[in-house]
Amino acid sequence: MLVALVSGGAVAAAFKVSEPLLVVRTALGPADVIVVLGGDGPARAWQAAGLYRQGAAPKVLVTGFGDCENIRRYMMDQGVPGDVIQIECAARSTWENAVFSAPLLSAMGARHAILVTSWFHTRRALACFRQLVPQVEWMSVPVERGESYRQMLGNHHGLSVLAEYVKIGWYSVRYGVVAF
Repeated sequence: MLVALVSGGAVAAAFKVSEPLLVVRTALGPADVIVVLGGDGPARAWQAAGLYRQGAAPKVLVTGFGDCENIRRYMMDQGVPGDVIQIECAARSTWENAVFSAPLLSAMGARHAILVTSWFHTRRALACFRQLVPQVEWMSVPVERGESYRQMLGNHHGLSVLAEYVKIGWYSVRYGVVAF
């Protein structure tokens, strides 16, 4: 019983501090490209398509194995012309998103970019891109949390938030990524 109370308390604490610890929102300025990370495809695609329609950047780069084609199609359904969307479909991790995007961003001549990912993923994703693509000034416009913490406890988003703490630690040890 004590273990359940302690672990339940730890989970509650992890959720309570998740937004101030995990989320990075930056001021939005003119950008050359919107970089959309695969994973939570529809929500990220919707966010990026909205930014494109607002004129935030003239190009889009979608990166990530598994759903890059779906994100591209969804963005086109939301009014983003297909010829402005470039895809990179090999990356299987946030680190690889940045590694595989670096030469594409260089070829685009990108100097200012907007990173779109889920709210809880912004700190680690931004740290990876800043480390691996330092010639680009990075802005972060996260897909905001659309459900209560209580709702997240019962679905995959809750596990993703908790896993993010472990991933930040792992990326620090494995790749030297300093997220804080």
